Amino acid sequence: MRPLDGMTVIALEHAIAAPFCTRQLADLGARVIKIERPGTGDFARAYDDRVHGMASHFVWTNRSKESFTLDVKHEAAQAIFAGLLEKADVLVQNLAPGAAARLGLSYEALKERYPRLIVCDISGYGSDGPYRDKKAYDLLIQSESGFLSVTGPPDQPSKAGCSIADIAAGMYAYTNILAALLQRGRTGNGSHIDVSMLEAMTEWMSYPLYYAFDGAPPPPRAGAAHATIYPYGPFPAGDGKTVMLGLQNEREWVVFCEKVLRQPGVAIDLRFSSNAARNNYRAELRAIIDDVFSKLTAGQVTARLDEAQIANANLNDMHDVWNHVQLKARERWTEVGTPAGPVPALLPPGLPNTFVARMDPVPALGEHTDSILAELGYDAAGIAQLRGQDAV
Repeated sequence: MRPLDGMTVIALEHAIAAPFCTRQLADLGARVIKIERPGTGDFARAYDDRVHGMASHFVWTNRSKESFTLDVKHEAAQAIFAGLLEKADVLVQNLAPGAAARLGLSYEALKERYPRLIVCDISGYGSDGPYRDKKAYDLLIQSESGFLSVTGPPDQPSKAGCSIADIAAGMYAYTNILAALLQRGRTGNGSHIDVSMLEAMTEWMSYPLYYAFDGAPPPPRAGAAHATIYPYGPFPAGDGKTVMLGLQNEREWVVFCEKVLRQPGVAIDLRFSSNAARNNYRAELRAIIDDVFSKLTAGQVTARLDEAQIANANLNDMHDVWNHVQLKARERWTEVGTPAGPVPALLPPGLPNTFVARMDPVPALGEHTDSILAELGYDAAGIAQLRGQDAV
């Protein structure tokens, strides 16, 4: 038995934040009914065609769900929503600001009729405040939260290479829904969860925020290097490959000089005798490290670092990650079905050993519409009528 077996989630969702949240609920066994626009569906379906003609974002965030097409503005939609919510445990939505309320699907509108329902709203800026009605996309939230100000090389702010603000919001929605289900188990009452992408990212920005506390200078942009610890980041080897290394304390610094650089005198050079000093003389220290590494291959550098027990990593690209020996050794890959055939999928990280994650197919658009309508009591004639009216 999975933890959320028997739970039903209604998802008025698109893009990444809400779909990532609800897919993880599905991983734990929840039945997720994804409401999509007839004809086109979640616009993330059209982001690209890299996975056998399907969009990479959509395949990632929508396995194990049922796709139900519905024109939410059609006059028949209210009765259909009422039927869906009668048996629902959670409603998740990340529609445009105010859209769910206009459809009568706000927590305030639903709480009397469905007192056990948990309503989770995901938005860019939250349900009130001067930014409430602003549209919000991942890059814009990376900018508003200050993430861009500390990311990238010194002369150029850079966005994260994945949808980090969407992921942050989706994770907080997921974990708080689990908390709300636990609380409902004790009180019998549903609740309202208001997740803001800005607040999720600002929480993740707390280290640089505190570093710049009380008017202090913020961390500088340092590319792939650490902004305040050195040496920590990418260094080229003599074969043109890059090695990532990280030093955390003074003991490791001494060992690094002795066993990796093989220049123990560098450790006691006053320019490099503390992390603060090394930060002030980065260029001078970089020249010493580059000179040593230029005479070695990346494999030889890594071997020295491993022998010295200095943290290091390969600078992998996506093809390297698909074939990562550690993920293969731990058997972290499985397959899920899609309308275009099976594709590999990473097993959800960190699940308890008492159950197996649900890894059901990615749905075709509207694949489950007729079966869900039948559950709600519509017969073949009623379903045909809804289709004839372009309601579903």
